[in-house]
Amino acid sequence: MPPMTSQEKNTKARVVAIVGRPNVGKSAVFNRIAGKRVAIVHDESGVTRDRLMREVDWQGQRFSLIDTGGVMVLNKQTEKNPIEAGIRAQVDAALGDAAVAILVVDVQQGIHPLDEEVARIVRKAGVPCVLAVNKCDLLQHDASAEEFARLGFPLFPVAAQHNRGFGELMEVVLPHLPPATNETLEKPLRVAVVGRPNAGKSSYINRLLRTDRVIVSDIAGTTRDSIDVPFTIGSGPQARHYTLVDTAGMRHKHRIDNAVERFSLFRAEESVKEADVVVLVLDPDLGPTVQDKHIAALIQENKKGCVILMNKWDLAMEKGMTQTQAEPLLRKIMPFMSFCPILFVSATEGLNIRKSVEVIDAVAAQTRVTLPTGMLNRTLIEATHRVVAPAKAGKRLRVYYAVQIRVAPITIRMFVNDPKLATKQYTDFMTRALRERFGLEGAPVVILYRARTRPETGARAESTQAGRAVKSAKNAKSAESAEKAAEEAAEAAADAMFDMAYD
Repeated sequence: MPPMTSQEKNTKARVVAIVGRPNVGKSAVFNRIAGKRVAIVHDESGVTRDRLMREVDWQGQRFSLIDTGGVMVLNKQTEKNPIEAGIRAQVDAALGDAAVAILVVDVQQGIHPLDEEVARIVRKAGVPCVLAVNKCDLLQHDASAEEFARLGFPLFPVAAQHNRGFGELMEVVLPHLPPATNETLEKPLRVAVVGRPNAGKSSYINRLLRTDRVIVSDIAGTTRDSIDVPFTIGSGPQARHYTLVDTAGMRHKHRIDNAVERFSLFRAEESVKEADVVVLVLDPDLGPTVQDKHIAALIQENKKGCVILMNKWDLAMEKGMTQTQAEPLLRKIMPFMSFCPILFVSATEGLNIRKSVEVIDAVAAQTRVTLPTGMLNRTLIEATHRVVAPAKAGKRLRVYYAVQIRVAPITIRMFVNDPKLATKQYTDFMTRALRERFGLEGAPVVILYRARTRPETGARAESTQAGRAVKSAKNAKSAESAEKAAEEAAEAAADAMFDMAYD
């Protein structure tokens, strides 16, 4: 396997870092430039700890935008709190990646010694810097902004809450970015790493990257937002690109007692919805808990490919645990995730970390498998001969034909005499039959039913198929409707094949 490197090194040239002390509105500025609510904004000091990264398109200019935690100490040597030390390290790393920095200050609080400390850090990093004097909600606040001129950077009064002054700010920021290259990278595979607090999610990501990219602490809840981490394996045309998403530990909703945790949970859930593959990290010392089952159910509900990592396995082995004992127990406790591969890893020792990437790649590939129509139908028809189909009021379910209409998740449309006769147990049986034939390890499978009694023939059939073709063509004009158009085209083809089967 080629050596692992961070994609951040490849995109370093077009990076804008947002820095400042706590509670000046850095995350609000980040959200305003990003064009959507990405970072948590809250009055509580120190909500942002890790550096958050998003790809941004500002009036046709694409770049990476980084939000950092607030610098809370005047001298790096006085950092005794591990979280504060981690924040400072993240700020240094962000400035190391950046082509330009935006230093955010609060006009309503005036200049603060920590503002001067952050300015010193930026100057030491040698990064061009623009000053965003935030919370200039009213025109009269602009005069007070001049106080910050002594920090030595070009300043711009802005109000993140009211979207004021950002056009002028970005006009000065963007020229510091080098020209964009014509190189187009394949869309990165989005991998969300989820689990309960302290399961080792951040440690796993840091081990993959071979750097302390995200803050790790024994304190539960250290990670408070979902953090995008670009990551590349290899180089050149054979390079594989990923976006790893480190999420906040997902506690049960009933145990959440503040707004920051509620939003952290919401962001973690959104990360699952946006992911291509989800990595569920478990702690073998506690075993699969009720909350682990809730998280697994969320993954299944969103129809995502999944890999289960049993982390801290080095500690488990010291206690005499074996994989032959642990895996059957895990399958028994979470039978609804039995199709997911399980890997026993140790983020601290590096056990199976490289292999986990191979398994993630394999699951991602399985979610996009296209099943040959002939083999798909033979498999399902053979399955109908192995069990008695469900029946109701003297009417029994009949399966006529099936076609795959999409991938990620793999979605099968089954044509039957009456969809109301299909039961969950029968659908689960059909899904198992597909997995037995095609593998599909870690990939969700969705079976949908459509009623068909007899094939349409003659002019009516031609009219129906022509109508669907026109509708698909119209939908295809919109990029957002491309997936819908593909589904309609697949269903139109299925109708035609269904009719041929009965000719």
